[in-house]
Amino acid sequence: MALVLVTGASSGLGRDTANALAEDGHDVVIHVRNPARLTDADDTARWRGVVTGDLAELDEIRGVARQAAEFGRFDAVIHNAGVLHRPEAITVNTVAPYVLTALMAKPARLIYLSSSMHRTGSTDLRRLTDGTASYDDSKLWVTTLALALAERWEGTSSHAVDPGWVPTRLGGAGALDDLTAGHQTQMWLATHHDAPPSTGGYWYHQQVQTPHPASQDEQFQNHLIQALESHTGIPLD
Repeated sequence: MALVLVTGASSGLGRDTANALAEDGHDVVIHVRNPARLTDADDTARWRGVVTGDLAELDEIRGVARQAAEFGRFDAVIHNAGVLHRPEAITVNTVAPYVLTALMAKPARLIYLSSSMHRTGSTDLRRLTDGTASYDDSKLWVTTLALALAERWEGTSSHAVDPGWVPTRLGGAGALDDLTAGHQTQMWLATHHDAPPSTGGYWYHQQVQTPHPASQDEQFQNHLIQALESHTGIPLD
């Protein structure tokens, strides 16, 4: 049984992931921006705990890290929360996963939600601070962060997952990918021990894919982490 944190779990893929983990017997802590979204009678009973905060605000991201620390060291953290539109996309999709990773105790496993759209992201890191970063940029950068940590942190596996274009609030009703398959890979990576490679994979439906070349480039990885450290004032190591 694993202790797992899932961010952005009030609905969509995050909620599906958290539900599947809980049904499989794992201890699940969910993050939600607004606790009012938890309206079902069993919304609190099924979870080990709930942490709250707006991941578009740096102070609230710090608050989420403090709340999560009360549960001790997680076996896995699934950085699921995401938004589509600027300017929030860069903070929610890239900065928040970075800050939570930097501030929380190192888990055994880290899983970051990417997107096939990361392949059209920019490597121009000036966009991190000037407000012009797109959704595609944010997903390239969080993919790069995931693969960088796979090289940096011995004892912690780190992966990026493309859940596919699924019919959630973010994906829209016209999305063509299977909704159930959209959460199975991150659940599998968080709880199973037989997933090759053991770290540094970019996954789509439990199959390793080739990501944007920049995400595997050590120099760009270092530049991204330096930019995130400078932007947030929070060192990674």
